Amino acid sequence: MNFDSVGPDEPQGLPEPLLESLRQQQARWLARAEHAHAQAQAAQALNRLLDIADGDTGPAGRVAQLLAATFNGSSYRFNLFELRLLDVQISDDMLVCVDALRWGKTELHRLVPQGHMRVQAVICAWGLKPETWS
Repeated sequence: MNFDSVGPDEPQGLPEPLLESLRQQQARWLARAEHAHAQAQAAQALNRLLDIADGDTGPAGRVAQLLAATFNGSSYRFNLFELRLLDVQISDDMLVCVDALRWGKTELHRLVPQGHMRVQAVICAWGLKPETWS
């Protein structure tokens, strides 16, 4: 949404200070979405998570579930409360990936070499099945 001029999809009748605040917030969001450093951090975090999900350590299954959800959120679910059960570094990497998914201009798995294949391999290895939403 662009708040430079009032159009059909913009809020009308708002005080100018509020509109200015919204414009500034939008500018911050756009800058964050385009920031290459954040994308590089996400690629590194995703790579670490893929390595964990490829293993058989305690958090691997939860990491695999998150990777599946970021790959296809309409078919795979992830309970955000699972983040509380993980080491801080792992949960931080997961949040970096979720943030990249939110702001990114490309699909998350495209940030790492062979990401599509690697995520699908994790889904298969962990026997994760698509769910139907009720």
